[in-house]
Amino acid sequence: MKTGIIKRSLRAIFLLALTASLSGCMYWVRAYQVYLQMSEFDRHFSVVSNDEFTLLFKDPILYSKDFVSLSKLYASEDDPTNEGRRWRYWFRKVDGNNKLIKPEVKFYSDLNFNKENRLIAWSFSSLFLAIAPPKFLEVSLRSIGGAEIDKEKQQLKANSALLDKISEDLPKKEAVLAQLGKPFEIKDEGELEIYTYRFLLETHHIEEGYEDRALNEVKISFDKKTQELVRMAGRFAGLKVSINYRKFLNESQDVAQNQPG
Repeated sequence: MKTGIIKRSLRAIFLLALTASLSGCMYWVRAYQVYLQMSEFDRHFSVVSNDEFTLLFKDPILYSKDFVSLSKLYASEDDPTNEGRRWRYWFRKVDGNNKLIKPEVKFYSDLNFNKENRLIAWSFSSLFLAIAPPKFLEVSLRSIGGAEIDKEKQQLKANSALLDKISEDLPKKEAVLAQLGKPFEIKDEGELEIYTYRFLLETHHIEEGYEDRALNEVKISFDKKTQELVRMAGRFAGLKVSINYRKFLNESQDVAQNQPG
């Protein structure tokens, strides 16, 4: 028992040191520490889901400056709160010329920091939940605890096999389009239809050379037969997110949803 604990501790220390030496940046060390916390999700995090989806950080590690260092982007709004500060990132739907779509379609993501400038809450507005339903968003976050780290691509590949599956209805295309409206592009890929949307981040400053990060493409995939939303992939303020919702469905639920109507 003690040997196992020692081995896990040494492994964590080794990987932490390796991450620091490869990056040379402390914000990557702190990001890795949050990754380690994910393996004990309920000890370090909690989730609140109502009109918004909020991930609460019980043991804050990341600083506000870490998000600027990672994304090279600044928030749309920076307001004081009782706990510290709130950064709000507004994403607005645009056309092929990056012109705002009317009527306006937009969503936000909030980062809340305490008085020490450490992240204590991360929230997503209701429109975002139309393409990332709360239960699927939570289980995808939980799966990060067993994720593989790709240092070269700076990505985490979540391991859904380590999680209990969920029973949840996937959103239908009609309901999603009612929220998002007409897409920028539609592609036919076998059994799937890929709808692409473009959202422009409202920001007062972008570091030179990273201007393209303000434009965020979101690709959502619908099953042609069932008309269900089965996958979402996008980049939000420099953060790449990809979720295959079917991987989180329990087997009986997945079979039922793929039976002919």
